[in-house]
Amino acid sequence: MHGLYILSVWLHLLAAMTWIGGMVFLALVLVPACRLPAYQGIAASLVHVTGVRFRVVGWICLAVLLLTGTFNLAYRGLGLSALLSGPAPFGFFGQILRIKLPLVAAIFLISARHDFVIGPRATAVGRTDPASAEARRLKAWASWMGRLNLLLGMVVVALGAMLLRGWPW
Repeated sequence: MHGLYILSVWLHLLAAMTWIGGMVFLALVLVPACRLPAYQGIAASLVHVTGVRFRVVGWICLAVLLLTGTFNLAYRGLGLSALLSGPAPFGFFGQILRIKLPLVAAIFLISARHDFVIGPRATAVGRTDPASAEARRLKAWASWMGRLNLLLGMVVVALGAMLLRGWPW
């Protein structure tokens, strides 16, 4: 059983690295490159195609994170009922987990809204009337949602490190 737990932790870390790394790539490499004058004609299409392809990878990563995270908690003897009962079970570990899990839920909600509502609407409006106020508004919303998710993801990783290593101060 311990070997399965180690595999689960490894998959959890790999999925987190892939998801966060993909968002960092989009924000720091793809989008700035698409702003170069040489790519203005294809920038919107390139961002769209890359975003749609990454959406599949991202949701696979989020599913792996959910499944392995649940298994990892069960391996440590933490079920949903223990998390919801009384004052923070398992001391510091439980307190950090009670911060981490709502952030994970927020990531799922923001990702769903970004990937299945705002993003597709921004693409549709951007194709029909790219200079419209609605196109700019939806593009800005999608951008801010992506940034927020990246920030939340990095906070969740820091909390995960704290679960295993304790408070850094």
